Amino acid sequence: MNLRPAPETAGGVAVEERAAFPVNRGALCGKGRTAPQVLAIGSRLTTPLVRGASGELEPAGWEEALDRVAAGLSATRTAHGPDAVGVFGGGGLTNEKAYALGKFTRLVLGSSQIDYNGRFCMSSAAAAGTRAFGVDRGLPFPLADIPSTGCVILVGSNPAETMPPALRYFTGLRENGGRLIVVDPRRTRTAEHADLHLAPRPGTDLALALGLLHLVVAEGRTDEEFIAARTTGWPEARAAAMAHWPELVERITGVPVPLLRECVRMFCDAPSSMVLTARGPEQQSKGTDTVGAWINLCLATGRAGRPLSGYGCLTGQGNGQGGREHGQKADQLPGYRMLADPAARAHVAGVWGVDPAVLPGPGRSAYELLDALGRDTPDGVRALLLLASNPVVSAPRAAHVEERMRALDFLAVCDVVLSESARLADVVLPVTQWAEETGTLTSLEGRVLLRRKAVDPPPGCRGDLRVLHDLAARLGWEKGFPTDPEEVFEELRRASAGGKADYSGITYRRIAEEDGVFWPCPATAEGGDRGAGPHPGTPRLFLDRFATPDGRARFSPAVHRPAAEETDAEYPLLLTTGRVLAQYQSGAQTRRVAELNAAAPGPFVELHPRLAERLGAAEGDLLSVVSRRGRAMAPARITTGIRADTVFMPFHWPGAGRANSLTNPALDPVSRMPEFKLCAVRVERAETAGDGDPADGAGRAAPRPG
Repeated sequence: MNLRPAPETAGGVAVEERAAFPVNRGALCGKGRTAPQVLAIGSRLTTPLVRGASGELEPAGWEEALDRVAAGLSATRTAHGPDAVGVFGGGGLTNEKAYALGKFTRLVLGSSQIDYNGRFCMSSAAAAGTRAFGVDRGLPFPLADIPSTGCVILVGSNPAETMPPALRYFTGLRENGGRLIVVDPRRTRTAEHADLHLAPRPGTDLALALGLLHLVVAEGRTDEEFIAARTTGWPEARAAAMAHWPELVERITGVPVPLLRECVRMFCDAPSSMVLTARGPEQQSKGTDTVGAWINLCLATGRAGRPLSGYGCLTGQGNGQGGREHGQKADQLPGYRMLADPAARAHVAGVWGVDPAVLPGPGRSAYELLDALGRDTPDGVRALLLLASNPVVSAPRAAHVEERMRALDFLAVCDVVLSESARLADVVLPVTQWAEETGTLTSLEGRVLLRRKAVDPPPGCRGDLRVLHDLAARLGWEKGFPTDPEEVFEELRRASAGGKADYSGITYRRIAEEDGVFWPCPATAEGGDRGAGPHPGTPRLFLDRFATPDGRARFSPAVHRPAAEETDAEYPLLLTTGRVLAQYQSGAQTRRVAELNAAAPGPFVELHPRLAERLGAAEGDLLSVVSRRGRAMAPARITTGIRADTVFMPFHWPGAGRANSLTNPALDPVSRMPEFKLCAVRVERAETAGDGDPADGAGRAAPRPG
């Protein structure tokens, strides 16, 4: 998009389509089109806030606020050790900010306790992709390849509502004669576009993938030449899949055998095919194995490492890909280097000018970090610096997370708005946002993009890089934390050089000239027809070899296992959660836009007419949804587009309708992803609003005691 001055609009600027941009060709959803409204002074923070003697947040100057933050972090570190200080980041931070935040945590604070909300996004796909292919990049090919393939299986993704500009690629697929298969327990707007819709019981995606692979083997549709030449581990994966015969899979998933066979036929008869997953199969306590099983389907049929074929993951956050590549994930250093790898530590320490021994080891994953907040134990996290995230609404078992945040000795929040999490803070720092700063983002395709500053921020707001610079100086680091984003990016290039996500050949100028550059992009090409000129970037991975030591992809055997929480007589239904078109993530910003609120004014409970009849509920009746962790209330929305054993709630709202009051923090053993996508619940008619979540209906939690 481009911005132009527009004094008549709330933010003083208006969005203009940029039709030449290669990814969305100017198309924007309502959230993008209305985003300038959150730039308006009345919508956001413009002065630091500190908690005063009265216990309330009060305006303060920047010097006082920064002194309070530095003192709070330093006192905690002195009293309880560096790991008593935690940092929680966000997938909306630019690459430069994510890089600086990881460096700040590990050098200035000396803490291992850093993770970010992107852990809740695509960590299972990342773990499965790394295990199979040796590297994780959301899509190993450009989005533009999708319309030219023959068949796409879209698993647990609803781009018609979550990323509408991307829907054109699937529309183009069908217009070109390709087939679209959607796997989702709900008949979503995306499923309405599908040639085939499979509606499995939530939590059974693993069984479904294994059952499809069983049929591929039984019907002789494997690509034995590809398997022999480019993979390892097939005998074990095949044996695991053969234990999941079609009739068993139908009993587990609820998907009829004829539809399973039709899915295999459509996928294998096409000259090329893709499997794309999203949060549905990934946000499960077995998400890594589930994604791995879908990857196995691609490998067994030779639909990986070839043009117009492969496995990919659709991610939703603005910088969900780049945000984890450069250091704000608990176990990673810049360039997708692993923190436990001595060579990786030595390389990054050399760029930072320190001894590798001073770098702490891997820390806790996101939910484990949140669960450790405020605990009076030797390994408890007593102070937290929070950037660009709102876990009071977005974390699983949210009431418990809110309780843990209230128990902290000290909480500092950097944000654009006074979110539900910021309301609990001792200090809130108002920071700049997307149109007011320059920085790079990395798309789900691995395309590094440059977003330039378009407008000046309001007086009183500072950039996150400036905040980290000022805090570092107060904590004894006068150098090493520049405020100029291009200077930070130049250091990031050196830190990433030679890593899996190598940005060393990418510059601001080159990004602008080429409308983005795909990583890996080393500083120079390795000979060949191009000689030693600039590396062209890598739009398509794995065409010659996979990123494993031997160049072969790895099959991973898996067997279906139940979800962490099964239904029973007390909790006979399954809850699944997700997003709606007009709101985004925790809603902290989109709930401040009148147009978006008019389109999606509040939470709801989606349920099947047969379930509504059993409850005696009509459209709009207030319902209570109860899990083993809490209760949420919202009006009924009755539709035949959902399974009769399942209810759905969007997760954008706090207060009585907070869906994450219900969700289960059971973690995948590899990715540490919580099981957002299903938990056992019961649904009741709600007679009064007083039976709901402890936070009030407006979602404004009471201040944390001073």
